[in-house]
Amino acid sequence: MLSFSDVLSLVRPLPILGQETPAANAGGDLGVNFIDVAKQAGLNAVTIFGGEHKNKYLLETTGCGVAFYDYDNDGWLDIFLVNGWRLEGFPPGQEPFNHLFKNNRDGTFTDVTVKAGLNKHTGWGQGVCIGDYDNDGNDDLFITYFGKNVLYHNNGDGTFTDVSEKSGVAGMKTRWATGCAFVDYDRDGKLDLFVANYIDLDLKTAPVPESGPCLYKAVMVACGPPGLNGDSNILYHNNGDGTFTDVSDAAGIKKVNGTYGLGALVGDFDNDGWPDIYVANDSTQSLMYKNLKNGTFVDVGLESGCVLSADGKSQAGMGVSFADYDLDGNLDILKTNFAGDTPSLYRNQGNWSFEDATFQAGLGLHTKYLGWGCGFFDFDNDGWPDILICNGHVYPEVEQLTTEAGYPQTKLLYHNQHNGHFQEVTANAGPGITVPNASRGCAFGDFDNDGDVDFVVNTVNGLPQLVRCDSKLDHNWIKVKCIGVKSNRSAIGARVKCVTKPADEPKLHQQIDEVRSGGGYISQNDLRIHFGLGKADKVELLEVRWPSGQVDTMKDVKVNQLVTVKEGQGIVKSEEFPAAKKSKSAK
Repeated sequence: MLSFSDVLSLVRPLPILGQETPAANAGGDLGVNFIDVAKQAGLNAVTIFGGEHKNKYLLETTGCGVAFYDYDNDGWLDIFLVNGWRLEGFPPGQEPFNHLFKNNRDGTFTDVTVKAGLNKHTGWGQGVCIGDYDNDGNDDLFITYFGKNVLYHNNGDGTFTDVSEKSGVAGMKTRWATGCAFVDYDRDGKLDLFVANYIDLDLKTAPVPESGPCLYKAVMVACGPPGLNGDSNILYHNNGDGTFTDVSDAAGIKKVNGTYGLGALVGDFDNDGWPDIYVANDSTQSLMYKNLKNGTFVDVGLESGCVLSADGKSQAGMGVSFADYDLDGNLDILKTNFAGDTPSLYRNQGNWSFEDATFQAGLGLHTKYLGWGCGFFDFDNDGWPDILICNGHVYPEVEQLTTEAGYPQTKLLYHNQHNGHFQEVTANAGPGITVPNASRGCAFGDFDNDGDVDFVVNTVNGLPQLVRCDSKLDHNWIKVKCIGVKSNRSAIGARVKCVTKPADEPKLHQQIDEVRSGGGYISQNDLRIHFGLGKADKVELLEVRWPSGQVDTMKDVKVNQLVTVKEGQGIVKSEEFPAAKKSKSAK
């Protein structure tokens, strides 16, 4: 069974060479084609991050996240791209900044960053998450940095106000924050905030490649994370007056060893109605914080079986996502890892017992790729979650090596076979999947409202990718937008159940998903829930279990539309999109 090799001092684990090629997969015509339309869509902002051919510090390698974010509540997904920095700095007026692109509803986007007031903060940007922390009906924007974090209040008029210091979430000193997520951990109706931290790094004293020397296959590279001090994670409690209080100690978040936190994922993994928190750690075991329902958490990852490899080794985790891929009512976990290892797929068996199903599920073949952004998404709308993994090496210096998959790398696409197994179908998925790219953060959402799920990717020192899913399949779908009343307005933590009765299946088909902030590799998906329905011509039962405990049930819901569900009221709005109608009629 494949696993990591031993960790060298100050250097990441050496990869084990894979003998695979993504071209050697089966699958035939998928009925869908993925195309990168970023250029014609107007996404023209380059993400700057570290040196292009050589890195001095590990800080230059992690890249940035991205968000599908309907900031103006018009029902069309906008895009927020986190930007970075370089060690040498920039001349005044030429500093890179984050970018907000407004969806023009015609397949193109307009850069509204300056108009929105989001161009004033620069630096080593990392992750992004959204949530309506003050319950005013407008989702707010949080960005992590190596430095101090930034919270932008959404003013509801297309502009934002920096409330980082005022709210108490900027931080007291320079820290390397990465993944983040808004979460109502105490279920009081107000969104709290979780922030993962990576390394306690001081560039004045950090080791340089020559100091070790720090080597990767005999090539000098940036040092770490082994040999560097891991940092602790942070939990902020929402005080309800626009401010937050750091409760990390009292909540038990710091009662773990030093960590190298990257991807942060919030979900109800034990089906008790309370949100738990999973953190993908780099070069050490990951973390699973169980919510004890009294304002505190305890790490149960080791005994639960979801923080190490199948053979008990620590891994270099990056991105993390969840879905109920086998439709048993439990949220399963996908984690991307470093080159020389496979991704991790943890099947949730209930009662805090996870099985490492990576190899049984068909995800254990590829070892030469280095995974970052990832996610479950039903690309063919057949009612079963599929998997996408975005890859790219961490060291630009690997271009000197012929034994590596390269710095830009192809993505990997896995099709759910409805039996616990996935078939790798990369080669048949189109150029949006197969063309190599130095990927980092990835977010999923239907940006053109045509009924299939697209994705956006932030890259290192390059333009973003906006990968459109073009489907010719006659499969139905439904989207659900949740609005909390007693629960938080963004409905983060709400669990949605979708039950259909397909003609070609002997029993009811039951899917679940949760409205989530953050996730993947330091990125943000669309807050709307999307279910593929296959040939089902109606939804028999749509159920929303809110964080407050309220349960709303709706029956015989029409397919191929977006329904807005308000807590305690059920469906308050149904909307069909012209793009979806056109797509269906063209088939």
